[in-house]
Parts: sequence; C-alpha cells; structure tokens
Amino acid sequence: MKVKLINRSDNPDPQYKTVGSAGMDVCAFIDSPYILNPFERYAVPTGLYFEIPEGFEIQVRARSGLALKHGISLPNGIGTIDSDYRGELKILLVNLSNEPFTIHSGDRIGQIVLAQVEHITFEKTESLSETSRSDGGFGHTGLS
Repeated sequence: MKVKLINRSDNPDPQYKTVGSAGMDVCAFIDSPYILNPFERYAVPTGLYFEIPEGFEIQVRARSGLALKHGISLPNGIGTIDSDYRGELKILLVNLSNEPFTIHSGDRIGQIVLAQVEHITFEKTESLSETSRSDGGFGHTGLS
C-alpha cells in the first residue's frame, strides 16, 4: 500500500526493522532535549506528514521497550491518524514512572501501523440476539 509522506525532519523515514514487523518506528524531531516529568503529557513533534488513502487510518502505538523500561506510554492508548488529516504527526506521550525521562531528537518514541477502516451503518432494533455471555462485562470470567 502506498502512502504519501513528507518528512521535514532530519531523521530517516519510518521503516520496518524486521521482515515480520507490523509497525514502523517514528522518531522525535525537537530543537532541544525535553524532560518529561512523572505523569506529564507531551505532544512530541515528528516532522512527518501523511496522505493516507481513504478507507485507512494510521494507528499510533507505544513502543514496548519504552513502556517496560521507562514507563513511557500513550495517554490515549492508541492514537488514530484519519485519512483526511494533513497536519504534522505528533506522538502523545505520558510518563507513568516516578522518574523524569529525557526525550532527544532522533529518539524512537512510537510506532505506526496502517489499518483498514470500515464505516458503520447502524440498523436500529428493539432487541439483540442472545449469547451465553449475554451482558457479562468486566471481569465476568474471573481471574483463573
């Protein structure tokens, strides 16, 4: 799938690191190091702009190594870049640790995954089909 890209940073274009990679790493593009304090949120510029084909989105995801080793995550879980957005990709980071974390330009701070999107057409009804789960929600299956 071809996606148009403008890269205004001095970082390499996003790329797959291995043959089996689902995501491409994205780097910070900032003028000077930024200290992300505990529980602080910051929209990190990347210098990247995309033209995503209609019917697709780019999902922005955390990097597992940053999450495990430093408590750096995305405050919104997974970010969505819509096909009609043409602005700069900024990665929203949050520091969930008790220690400051320094972000440098060029650091790999997130990853992107292209995903197909289906639009929903709702069919209004007064009832839904029965299942064995029914309305069992959070924790309904227990811990073990």
